[in-house]
Amino acid sequence: MLKTALTEQFGVKHPVVQGGMQWVGRAELVSAVANAGALGFITALTQPTPEDLSKEIARCREMTDQPFGVNLTILPTINPVPYDEYMAAIVDGGVKVVETAGRNPEPYLPMLKENGVKVIHKCTSVRHGVKSEKVGCDAVSMDGFECAGHPGEDDVPNLVLLPAAADKLSIPMVASGGFGDGRGLVAALALGACGINMGTRFMATKESPVHENVKRAMVEADERSTQLVYRKFRNTARIYKNGVAEEIHEIETTKADATFDDIRELAAGVRGRKVYETGDVEAGVWSAGMVQGIINDIPTCEELVSRIVEDAERIIEQQSKLVA
Repeated sequence: MLKTALTEQFGVKHPVVQGGMQWVGRAELVSAVANAGALGFITALTQPTPEDLSKEIARCREMTDQPFGVNLTILPTINPVPYDEYMAAIVDGGVKVVETAGRNPEPYLPMLKENGVKVIHKCTSVRHGVKSEKVGCDAVSMDGFECAGHPGEDDVPNLVLLPAAADKLSIPMVASGGFGDGRGLVAALALGACGINMGTRFMATKESPVHENVKRAMVEADERSTQLVYRKFRNTARIYKNGVAEEIHEIETTKADATFDDIRELAAGVRGRKVYETGDVEAGVWSAGMVQGIINDIPTCEELVSRIVEDAERIIEQQSKLVA
């Protein structure tokens, strides 16, 4: 068994995390991850209201007696989001771990700390990690350039980002982006992390609430099957490379005066949700990381987590023999 700051401080068996994913982080997946001994996160904003989040937390508790958390991404929106009410639903639901992303979570830390909630903040740079520690976060999830979703604007991959962050941080750091097997877990530990955060890899599991076509597309994809979009608007996102992604990229790179309105319809979240629900992988944009290059099957969460940890233990044992 691998014991790290992640397993010790967050009460899970294995140093593996399933991060929040819009439309994907639902009770079915999160409870399966928790039952496998890893730390899963319900995605708060997948639920349309704070009341619905409360119900989802309760539903997850019916499926597992193991620890799980809630992810809440705090961003400016056209339509105001009742973030305070979502946070209240998390606290009232007895959740003890929150994964925050987007804006600085400092305004919410007093309420969370008063209720015994630990906070892991997602960062894409060393400077953001240092700031997270300074304001009182319990840990950070450091997202390298390989990750799905929003990898930031610095384009630093984990081979450099993780040790650079480890040199500056004293709180635990989880590695995110490009991780999907035991080799990655060992590498992350060697680079200064206390565990790995996987999104794309957990999407391709049996319990993941996305259409089988989406899972199969990730198995058939390779490490080149992603596209960076929204770079022009300094809101870079890594998504699955389909026709819609390529169209957005072409508009951004060939139209000098392009604005977000030029791609708004293509990038609509409702289209991405349709992908997950119908299996039409060309219906819209959907998040996927470069880790697709090492996804070769669709296991259960139990099979995936067990395999990763067992392979990591074997690799560590083998590598220790290199020391004379």
